[in-house]
Amino acid sequence: MISLRVSDLKQYFYCQRIIYFTYCMPLPRLVTHPMQVGAVEHEIISVLERRRSLKRYGLDEGEYRFHVQIQAESLGLTGVLDMLIITKESVFPVEFKHTDQRINLNVKYQLVAYGMMAEEFLESTADYGFIYRIPKKSITAIPIAPSLRQNVSSALDDMRELIAREQMPGPPRQQGKCIECEFRRYCRDVL
Repeated sequence: MISLRVSDLKQYFYCQRIIYFTYCMPLPRLVTHPMQVGAVEHEIISVLERRRSLKRYGLDEGEYRFHVQIQAESLGLTGVLDMLIITKESVFPVEFKHTDQRINLNVKYQLVAYGMMAEEFLESTADYGFIYRIPKKSITAIPIAPSLRQNVSSALDDMRELIAREQMPGPPRQQGKCIECEFRRYCRDVL
């Protein structure tokens, strides 16, 4: 089984070509401005969250863990989760995002994958996780529903098939996504 990263799953739902360029045709990646800003803000939020209570997450007690390196052999996935809340009954993955926009499906699938991984990694349950939108300081609960879990599993199979075929997928339907893509210069048929 080809080992993948959770960030690959998020990218797959954003644009399948990113998976192609990452695994089939490894090319230098540009570090975009949003990527740089996001990395700095993740560190700042990690420091601030350590001092805050869990009430903002609707929880009375639990333990925070930050930058959790996690792996799930059954899924063939690895990743670094921004934050994990552990209670006696459950685990709650938390992803920090630098956006004011609505939460896109690719981000939801990333969170669901982390929930599935945390369940295996810690032998617990993850019924929902959280997206922390940094600019608004808002927290949104996302259910880790059976249908989303199935979509994650199917996408992982599709990603491995894409890598095995070594054929570049078509461009994304919404080519506005290409404007800030780190692989934009390799796609000659968009924008």
